[in-house]
Amino acid sequence: MTVNDLNRVFNHLDGLRSEAIDLNKAIVPIKALGPSNGGSGEMEKAEFLKDYLKTIGVTDIKEFPASDSRVPGGLRPNIVARIPGQVSRTVWILGHLDVVPEGDLSKWETNPFEAVVKGNRIYGRGTEDNHHAIVTGCLVAKAFNDLGIKPYYTLGLAFVADEETGSKYGLQHLLETQPSLFKEDDLIIVPDAGESDSRMIEVAEKSILWVKFKTLGKQTHASMPANGINAFKAASHLVVALEELHEIYAERDELFDPPQSTFEPTRKEANVPNINTIPGEDIFYLDCRILPNYEIDDVLKTIRQISDRIEKQFNVKIEISTEQYEQAAPATDVNSPVVQALEKAIKVVYNVDAHPKGIGGGTVAAFFRRKGLPAAVWSTIDDMAHEPNEYDVLDHIVNDAKVFAHICLKKD
Repeated sequence: MTVNDLNRVFNHLDGLRSEAIDLNKAIVPIKALGPSNGGSGEMEKAEFLKDYLKTIGVTDIKEFPASDSRVPGGLRPNIVARIPGQVSRTVWILGHLDVVPEGDLSKWETNPFEAVVKGNRIYGRGTEDNHHAIVTGCLVAKAFNDLGIKPYYTLGLAFVADEETGSKYGLQHLLETQPSLFKEDDLIIVPDAGESDSRMIEVAEKSILWVKFKTLGKQTHASMPANGINAFKAASHLVVALEELHEIYAERDELFDPPQSTFEPTRKEANVPNINTIPGEDIFYLDCRILPNYEIDDVLKTIRQISDRIEKQFNVKIEISTEQYEQAAPATDVNSPVVQALEKAIKVVYNVDAHPKGIGGGTVAAFFRRKGLPAAVWSTIDDMAHEPNEYDVLDHIVNDAKVFAHICLKKD
């Protein structure tokens, strides 16, 4: 890479702000909801993007659809495009095609499926999650092709289906059916999480455990509590008793934010419709984000022991089931090439020192890591995913594209 090439690419990307707007205006109206979210899939969006890539000079485009009888045509799309570099080692930008439903329309100030520009922001469902990845990747490809610059590393764009509902028909399908597509020495970047100051490079995730508790007692009239067994009261004591998990699994790892495991009661289902009835059944849920050094099965065993104690104390039965069970994938090494490349490029573009971190949420990077492929999650976003009035910041789109271009051009 010459300094002149880098400057030319950066200057050209500055001029592609309107391209980022136009691309969002084209794809936001395509309601790419998966069937589990009440939609017909992502094929229309994939077809548009495939044609768009051709118009910006991308010739190496392959499709790896996954069969899904729930959508028209029976296929979920996965697109892989490459811009050849001087070496075959690839910098991958992974984006997902599907979006989530708009939710409560009354909370939106604009039509969620129309891209609307207000100042430095572009609003609409999917603009951040995950058009940020799609658009930044396309801008980098367009800049290289417009300028006739062959990057040092090959640029790979992977636009996949089904991220919002499990990735079975998206990245998991790609990894299972195309095992040689991604290489161990590739630099894999997933722009699907980040912070507005550009400083967080996500390299590790906690284990995720969602637990459902169904407490069974005996329903009766509230004026005669001795004739029944109050399932709600027993469940309430169980919620408090589960606080012991914080003391039992108290280790800290400063790589993560927060640095400890968390165990939070969240959703509660309705029990009885009227005030003067003691409920005989009560259901609530616990969200657990567990440091990777603990095994989920051990946590479940402890939860069962605490529940057994409450059962005896209140003469109830407590049924426990899991709604999500995801043991943490191995972390990406904080000194891996992809992390180091991101740190250097972020410093050049944003003039900040980025650092590897672990998070409590889950991303598709875990699928890469389980295959022994070191992946890093990074982007500059305001964390508006799934929110009403979702937006992306136009300056962030352009500048993140510069970061990815720097990595492709930089020979280390």
